[in-house]
Amino acid sequence: MFDNIVGDHIKKIIPYPPGKPIDELYREYGLTDIIKLASNENPFGPSPKAVDAIKNSLINLHRYPDGSSFYLKEAISTHLGVNREEIVIGNGSNELIEFAVKAVACPGFEVISSFPSFLMYSKFVQVSGGKNIVIRLKDFSHDLDEILKNVTDKTKLIFLDNPNNPTGSVFSKAVFSDFMKKLPQNILVVLDEAYMEFVKHGVDTVKGIELFRHDPRIMFIRTFSKVYGLAGLRLGFGIMNEELANLLDRVRQPFNVNSLAQIAGVEAIKDTDHLNKTLQTTWEGIAYFEKELGAMGYKAYPSNTNFILIDIKRDAKTVYEAMLRKGVIIRAMGAYDLKNFIRISIGLSQDNIRCMEGLREVL
Repeated sequence: MFDNIVGDHIKKIIPYPPGKPIDELYREYGLTDIIKLASNENPFGPSPKAVDAIKNSLINLHRYPDGSSFYLKEAISTHLGVNREEIVIGNGSNELIEFAVKAVACPGFEVISSFPSFLMYSKFVQVSGGKNIVIRLKDFSHDLDEILKNVTDKTKLIFLDNPNNPTGSVFSKAVFSDFMKKLPQNILVVLDEAYMEFVKHGVDTVKGIELFRHDPRIMFIRTFSKVYGLAGLRLGFGIMNEELANLLDRVRQPFNVNSLAQIAGVEAIKDTDHLNKTLQTTWEGIAYFEKELGAMGYKAYPSNTNFILIDIKRDAKTVYEAMLRKGVIIRAMGAYDLKNFIRISIGLSQDNIRCMEGLREVL
């Protein structure tokens, strides 16, 4: 019926494969004790201060949210040392990706991203009728030289997730600096820093906060879904040149971020105790998995995120399904063309131990 209504560029889109929700596992397998280590969520949940702020605000749900996100921008401004006018707030950081694509969209436009990386980059370009140029990772990192070779006069935008999902890799300051020097001046570069908070001090990598004022081609985006534990509220933000922020605001819906998300974000970003507890638990969990998997002869790739990617040397879907029966949800990476790899989100200590016990039996 819709063949002559919906465009071919929409029909070709492959839906994003979300992680299996816990409720679905309850229904399918009849399990009652389930841990989910598949979607890179914060195992501690949100800051208690954010939860209290939400509870205290429920009485005001009949009011429209603040369309300018004033207090949230104020909190981000204080936290990162940027101006409110340089901030754009989104319904999840993925909405910032959509804003960037909408802002540059024009007939025949091209966007470059890497593979594997966050699958939504390509999907937003498809929706807007653009052409995706996808460059394979090299040694599990962005191949910036190959990206440069594929730049044309139609290239409008380049997406670089740093750290990368699903590999956890980062690129160095020197490599990125050389890349930007060679890149034409009329191309926007989006640094997706969804996992940047997890990068340890001393790691040699680029941070958008250090660059965007020196080079207006660079914007960076971050999320409250990972380290801040607000995935269910959908909240993210972008930092960029003030002129660019003004342009992206023009493609934003007037009330795109709900009031509870804004209120929770303000409290979450101020709760440094919750942040530090999350980071320490994550780093300890990564070290635990690296040690245990290494002893079994499996490689866990170095990660600057809250997950690890593991080469299990066999079909990952089979291992994924076997772990489901043990009540442990992990991620098989077939959608990323990594058929022999699994990705495990770092959980609480007891969850990590239970996951390893299951892996020992399954592998």
